Amino acid sequence: MNEVRYRRKKRYSTLFVVSVSVLISVFLVFMTFLIIYLSGIRYLKREFPDDSYIKFFGKVDKLGTPISGNLYYSDGTTAKIDLRTSTVTYSNGNVYEGPLVNLQRNGNGKITYENGDVYVGDFVNDKLTGEGSYTFANGDTYTGQFLNGRKNGYGIYTRASDNSTYEGNFQNDAKYGQGVYRWADGSSYSGTYINDVKSGTGTFTWANGDVYVGTFINDTRTGTGTYTWKESGDSYTGEFQNNMMNGWGTYTWASGRIYEGLFRNGVIVRVDNSGTTDDSSTNSGTTESGTTGTNGNT
Repeated sequence: MNEVRYRRKKRYSTLFVVSVSVLISVFLVFMTFLIIYLSGIRYLKREFPDDSYIKFFGKVDKLGTPISGNLYYSDGTTAKIDLRTSTVTYSNGNVYEGPLVNLQRNGNGKITYENGDVYVGDFVNDKLTGEGSYTFANGDTYTGQFLNGRKNGYGIYTRASDNSTYEGNFQNDAKYGQGVYRWADGSSYSGTYINDVKSGTGTFTWANGDVYVGTFINDTRTGTGTYTWKESGDSYTGEFQNNMMNGWGTYTWASGRIYEGLFRNGVIVRVDNSGTTDDSSTNSGTTESGTTGTNGNT
């Protein structure tokens, strides 16, 4: 009788199968991440004290510097990096050309805004900070110091519409401190500004040669000062209010005649023996020229 032999099929336990499957899966995941890592693909995240953050996913060089990929900002903005051409293109249409440090604009670069404005200069932690030049879409230019995206410090602002210029100090985007404003018609002001208006002491020279030296409040000649008329040679020294002679002062004619007394709204106030007052005009030149219109206002 022939002996029939049967080969018994080997069976594996469920635990063994599951364990092998898990090991294979882990190995495949590991190899996937290894390939990604070796290819230079990275995920980076930078968090900042104000709770904002920037995320990056893309390719980096051997030093870990992003080369290409995408940036994701906490405010919802995104950007595409291509540092081979040194450009970062933002989802809002802005384009930056320059270095990135810690995923932020740092160093000297250029940003072209969606509205046509262009800034070339220093960046610190994504902000316009340092020395730079800003050209507005309307043609106006500012060259000088910036702090956190605002004009701050010394600079020169030029208006394209009439080529008038301001050279001096700024604070939080406004003229603040000492400065000189020159208008296209030849008028100029040299003195103190507060929050973009003439306030403090200064000298205003009109295109016709008239000169005022004294105090300003909220862009008007208010306080004490001296106004000299170029054409007539007359002068007034005393109190002003709202661009006019108001209060006590001395008016000197070129002929040598002098009046010292009260003025109201640019004219002499005469006082008779009874104590009543009478507003009287004087010779031409007593009422200030240039108190209204483009010469006197900025």
